Amino acid sequence: MEYPISEIIKIVNGKFASQPHFDRGIKDILIDSRKLIAAGQTLFFALASKRNDGHKYIPELYSRGLRDFVVTKVPEDINSYPEANFILVKNSLVALQALARAHREKFNIPVIGITGSNGKTVVKEWLYQLLSKDRRTIRSPKSYNSQIGVPLSVWQMDSPYEIAIFEAGISEPDEMNRLEAIIRPTIGLFTNIGEAHGENFMSLQQKVGEKLCLFTHVETLVYCHDHPEVREVIIRSGIRKNIKTFTWSFKQEADLFIKEVEKDNGKLTHIKGVFKGKPVSIGIPYADAASVENAIHCWAVMLLLGYEPENIASRFENLQPIAMRLELKDGINHCTIINDSYNSDINSLSIAIDFLRQQANHKKKTIIISDILQSGKDEDELYSYIGSIIKSKQ
Repeated sequence: MEYPISEIIKIVNGKFASQPHFDRGIKDILIDSRKLIAAGQTLFFALASKRNDGHKYIPELYSRGLRDFVVTKVPEDINSYPEANFILVKNSLVALQALARAHREKFNIPVIGITGSNGKTVVKEWLYQLLSKDRRTIRSPKSYNSQIGVPLSVWQMDSPYEIAIFEAGISEPDEMNRLEAIIRPTIGLFTNIGEAHGENFMSLQQKVGEKLCLFTHVETLVYCHDHPEVREVIIRSGIRKNIKTFTWSFKQEADLFIKEVEKDNGKLTHIKGVFKGKPVSIGIPYADAASVENAIHCWAVMLLLGYEPENIASRFENLQPIAMRLELKDGINHCTIINDSYNSDINSLSIAIDFLRQQANHKKKTIIISDILQSGKDEDELYSYIGSIIKSKQ
């Protein structure tokens, strides 16, 4: 899809800071000068942060053929860029989000929005594997779930796609409303809640409430009934008056009730449940509790989308591992390495240690822990708690 500069300047509420104006068509947006591919139809957003300022890369990008820039300050040597368009805005991040929001509004396809403390990226990638077999599916690259990552993800939407999957993450209040307006999910999936990124929230309940803002306009929200903090905030919020819900549970009546998780001697873990009064089951090639929960989230979404239980089961058996989470690799001297460096929070550590304990072929086990940031705990409390986790899991 192509946007003329004349349309973009209206969308981002900007004004030209240079003469003359060239009404080129834009297909790509760029925030990182190192990732420039096709300069001719690319618009660069000069984002400024505590660590860096995109404005300083303008000379380099211009020399490489890029001609269209969104800026918050005009280059002092503007006459050195005779073929450039400089669109002046108050805030280049807000402008990026506005353009992504306008782009999203052009599509009327199912959009799955995922949030929670853990499992967002794995669930997103597994849903992509499961759905892309018969639907042209677009999803967030890697873990692009931030104020910058979400607009870059949504910008990928195009006419060939039939369904989209985007994840959203926040680290402080009032962020999710902006992401909701960009993603506008039609189906919501709340994975779970934990202590990660908790230092900017007064309580776990407040954090759940902020994350819940992603689902203000969904048709249906999928979540596990067994996470009390999530369940109680959903009930108190009154959101169920305006949207439908699809719940799953190990413990109580739900749309998908899980009766049993059985690990056989082969390669599969069998998850058995009841859906619409009938027995259903899937088998997954993973045994850890996090993978079981992530798989059930995906199962619930596929049932909601109307897939036949038999069709679903065959797809789950071939789920591929997601790089970045719990990568199992062969090391030297008959060692096995579990790489979980993609995540660094208390919940992920506990899950990783459980996975470590399942590797029964090794007697000696070593844990290497990097700093755990944004836990909401002071260091004494945090590392005392980590010590207790390690001790309890032997």
